[in-house]
Amino acid sequence: MSDQDQLKALRVRIDGLDEKILELISERASCAQQVARAKLLSLPVGEKAVFYRPEREAWVLKHIMELNQGPLDNEEVARLFREIMSSCLALEQPLKVAYLGPEGTFTQAAALKHFGHAVISVPMTAIDEVFREVAAGAVNFGVVPVENSTEGAVNHTLDSFLEHDLVICGEVELRIHHHLLVGETTKTDRITRIYSHAQSLAQCRKWLDAHYPNVERVAVSSNADAAKRVKSEWNSAAIAGDMAASLYGLSKLAEKIEDRPDNSTRFLIIGNQEVPPTGDDKTSVIVSMRNKPGALHELLVPFHVAGIDLTRIETRPSRSGKWTYAFFIDFVGHHRDPLISDVLEKINQEAVALKVLGSYPKAVL
Repeated sequence: MSDQDQLKALRVRIDGLDEKILELISERASCAQQVARAKLLSLPVGEKAVFYRPEREAWVLKHIMELNQGPLDNEEVARLFREIMSSCLALEQPLKVAYLGPEGTFTQAAALKHFGHAVISVPMTAIDEVFREVAAGAVNFGVVPVENSTEGAVNHTLDSFLEHDLVICGEVELRIHHHLLVGETTKTDRITRIYSHAQSLAQCRKWLDAHYPNVERVAVSSNADAAKRVKSEWNSAAIAGDMAASLYGLSKLAEKIEDRPDNSTRFLIIGNQEVPPTGDDKTSVIVSMRNKPGALHELLVPFHVAGIDLTRIETRPSRSGKWTYAFFIDFVGHHRDPLISDVLEKINQEAVALKVLGSYPKAVL
């Protein structure tokens, strides 16, 4: 068989496989519609149907990754299935997801990474506004940044948990790559200011010191806002990501300028529904302790004795009194697990207040 004949045969085989894939995706979508009808028929009068199940979707993605034998890597296969699931879910009920906007932010990228592109993403101007929209039921879920591997905790998000009674339903981790972006009219040899969010400027500090030490750095509300400003200015540049560059038609003057190559941000999914255990979960709590010597030690001892893995602990001023503090703690496990339930009960006996923010599947993507 000649090379041309072999190539033609392979293309015919690919066409056949594509037809089978389409047939199976259509069959899956039809099953999703049947699931929606079954849920609605079995629903008690006056109760709202819940179509999106975080624990179910996490299990499906992990299961697919376990079955995958290549040549596509696990994350790439999971992304493909994420989009199939997103489109199928939209046939049941399109999800509305609020995020810290405007369009083109890393938070929107995180929302689409977690929920897929079939959701209706709604930009909000502030983190607290995301919380309010979810609490009011105007959207199904919200996505907010909670910590960056370089700059630490996002305090506005932590403070919002003190004010709102919402449930953490999931998490998503996003590798953050910053680029120096310019517009069509930018005179690249005469840049006098660089716009970006304060955290992004901090994450690129060393690079900026080395390449633009005398250029003004202007902190704005978001990286997307920075990209938007540059579009109409000839003497400015912006630090933002791929999504903002594409959305606002900017080109990259320099790529991946973050000081740390492993720069990542963790985002939380907030909603109103509690998530059942999956066997691979995390829990987030807020604990207020009495202001006395050894308070933090008393708080941590039950976790240590039970052998529970703490993944994060942050401190914020409490709203209950001057010089009192609330501890935000993430740990491995689900609050329904008997061991963890016992630990939380012991802590509650010593604490001024204990609030379980939610137990949720560990980030898959």
